[in-house]
Amino acid sequence: MLIGGLQKTTLLDYPGLVACTVFTLGCNFKCPFCHNSGLVYNNEGLGVDKTLILNFLSKRKGILDGVCITGGEPLLYDELEYFIQDIKTMGFKVKLDTNGSLPDKLEKLIKTGYLDYIAMDIKTCLDSRYDQITGARINLADIRKSIKLIQKSGIDHEFRTTVVKPFHKTEDLVEIAKMLGKSEKYFLQNFVDSGHCINAEGLSSFSEDELNDALKQVQKYVPHAAIRGQEN
Repeated sequence: MLIGGLQKTTLLDYPGLVACTVFTLGCNFKCPFCHNSGLVYNNEGLGVDKTLILNFLSKRKGILDGVCITGGEPLLYDELEYFIQDIKTMGFKVKLDTNGSLPDKLEKLIKTGYLDYIAMDIKTCLDSRYDQITGARINLADIRKSIKLIQKSGIDHEFRTTVVKPFHKTEDLVEIAKMLGKSEKYFLQNFVDSGHCINAEGLSSFSEDELNDALKQVQKYVPHAAIRGQEN
């Protein structure tokens, strides 16, 4: 398993818990607004030995509550299940971030009972632009399957969309909200050019008024939708 790094303490990545974040290397998406470009294009290693991370965690029992595993795309790694099992054995809660493109692996991991929280990025409404935004050939049926798996899992979860011009309009976010339904947690994350994006040329964020207006429209279908700060 290729691990790109460790954020030692975060109060943001795992809702309600003090956690650390583990970044895996490599991703099957190449979203231009992704600010983890150093992870996306690195699947050659040059990362952190997972044994070091497990040692780090063993020394922080009682200090940290959970571990967020993000990327990249963590589900690319077959050994992820065993890594999570080791973390759970130490008594930590585990949050998984995923792009939803690998539903069979997601379903297998859900069935282990190891996951305590799942966050899935929905890049846009499910149409042909998914390929354009992700820079990959996407089977939209896989995205839909992952959404349904998460919704039916009984595991605490959220869905989120990074909002960026020119890829998104308010109507796109409304279509996602209609698909998700009233009971879901859905977050809008305004694009911020971190300086480490894959390709930020021509991209921009929504204005504050535009984002707030989009949220109002989305909340007609997902009442608990909210705006969150910069995310990948």
